[in-house]
Amino acid sequence: MNLFKNLPISFYFLVTVFIALAHAARFDITNNCPYTVWAAAVPGGGRQLNSRQSWPLDVNAGTAGARIWARTGCSFDGSGRGRCQTGDCGGLLQCQGYGAAPNTLAEFALNQFQNKDFVDISLVDGFNVPMEFSATSGGGCNKNGMRCTADINGQCPTQLKTSSGYCNNPCTVFKTNEYCCNSGSCGPTNFSRFFKDRCPDAYSYPKDDPTSLFTCNGGSNYRVVFCP
Repeated sequence: MNLFKNLPISFYFLVTVFIALAHAARFDITNNCPYTVWAAAVPGGGRQLNSRQSWPLDVNAGTAGARIWARTGCSFDGSGRGRCQTGDCGGLLQCQGYGAAPNTLAEFALNQFQNKDFVDISLVDGFNVPMEFSATSGGGCNKNGMRCTADINGQCPTQLKTSSGYCNNPCTVFKTNEYCCNSGSCGPTNFSRFFKDRCPDAYSYPKDDPTSLFTCNGGSNYRVVFCP
């Protein structure tokens, strides 16, 4: 007996929408660097990725404020505790919170306004490894992938360069509203222009939305590549 034969068409439409919204997005995270990185994701945790290794990560529909990044120079014990040179998240292999600067970020919010995914690469926390962030299915994107592959560590301004050779962000270094945008009012600076000139797709300061925030259809799948 068909228990649903007398239900209105609108019911099936709502079920279809629910199923679409419930779809978890797949993020294929790949390390193409010639060295080991410790991939991190919030939500998601973390995983050691040797060169050419990948990590398939499923993220629930509706997730917002999420990010993926690479950690470098890490050492963890058998319980998953230790530290990283860049991107460290409280000394844990399985990240529960965001990483410490400097780190190149892939940021996303899934199934948001008009069921769109909002995605970006951000250098607001500085730069540690080159990155590519692109959709692999679903489409409808207003940008065919984002890349930040310039030699930012090698060309980093002296004031931002860390002792280990990475490129920090000016907010972390100077801690002023001009760079941190704590009041919500800030504009581009010479330091943000340094990042923007080399990686036009990426956020270079907190209010860099018009040229750096992109959308894809909800239900899309993605890939994040370190050292593409």
